[in-house]
Amino acid sequence: MHRRLFLNTALVTAAAGVAACTTTPEELAMAVAADSSLPTLNWQMATSWPPAAELVYGSAQKFAEVVGVLSGGKFVIDMRAAGELAPPLEVMNVVEQGAVPCGHTASYYYMGKSPVTAFGTGLPFGLNDRQSDGWFHGGGGLELLQEYYAERFGLIQFPAGNSGVQMGGWFNREIKSLADLQGLKMRIAGLGGQILDRLGVTVQVLPGGEIFQALQSGAIDAAEWIGPYDDLKLNFHNAARYYYYPGWWEPGASAEVQINLQEWNALPEEYQEVIRYAAFAVNTIMLAQGDVKNPEALQTLLQKPDLELLPFPDDFMDAAESESFATFAALSAADSDFGFIFEHWNQYRTSVQTWHSLAEAAMMMRYITR
Repeated sequence: MHRRLFLNTALVTAAAGVAACTTTPEELAMAVAADSSLPTLNWQMATSWPPAAELVYGSAQKFAEVVGVLSGGKFVIDMRAAGELAPPLEVMNVVEQGAVPCGHTASYYYMGKSPVTAFGTGLPFGLNDRQSDGWFHGGGGLELLQEYYAERFGLIQFPAGNSGVQMGGWFNREIKSLADLQGLKMRIAGLGGQILDRLGVTVQVLPGGEIFQALQSGAIDAAEWIGPYDDLKLNFHNAARYYYYPGWWEPGASAEVQINLQEWNALPEEYQEVIRYAAFAVNTIMLAQGDVKNPEALQTLLQKPDLELLPFPDDFMDAAESESFATFAALSAADSDFGFIFEHWNQYRTSVQTWHSLAEAAMMMRYITR
């Protein structure tokens, strides 16, 4: 099936997003409160997150909270931690099956179903948080993904939380060159894992709640998660000594709310609009909270006497970038849907990074060199 740049009428309505909203959140809340015909709903929402992963777990909590506020309490979403309604890496599956109406997860956990799901979280050496928002909400990326999710999985999804660029993770031995990756056992998900596998790493995909024990016991040698605040909460500094940066595989990783399409289509339009606003809001809130909490958490970590904060070596970064784009080319050749969306994504990436390398980069370099 070839992707289309135009959508059928029903999907256009579903995918229009916040940019097409004709009312403010306040006006929407007032309209919902005044409409006595709107039903009272109570949904369960499965998530992939343990409570200790406060930023991403909190984004799911905030999504449910905003839906409740904007609906005047008529639309209640009961958000549940990983494992309560579904195993943490099975959230998309239970939503697709209709066992629960919605979930909050990272789309790249489900690359076994389709490589296209990688775009929902982010591609290695790809878009940062601002650029991701631009592609999703202004560049047509969300419409393309929503068309694909609807046809392939019977779902509709919305970005609902962004980490910004992530850290490279925790290692129990120093990585001085690309050669030091050989035989390393590492927890990493998504396309980053496929690329590291090609570079000689033994890759494991573990949910967040299982990483510390695996790292501490030696079942794995390294693990990436998110960034200083959530990493500190999950106690990784007590299981590994070396803390690396950057997380090139997740330069602006998005979580997403996934909704069973039948459940979505059954919602009143007002509640669909509530969900759009709530997802858009928490996408911004999670990033803002990370930019407040991560600097302080990093300083706390740097006070640990045995911790070493290190950049990945240049030969590793060069090999990873080369392998990333070789992987994109191979996936595009093997999967026409991935290839169609990648071409669209890469055209945007080239354009926006040319722009950001000018004024944005100049200001960042001034901050760094002062």
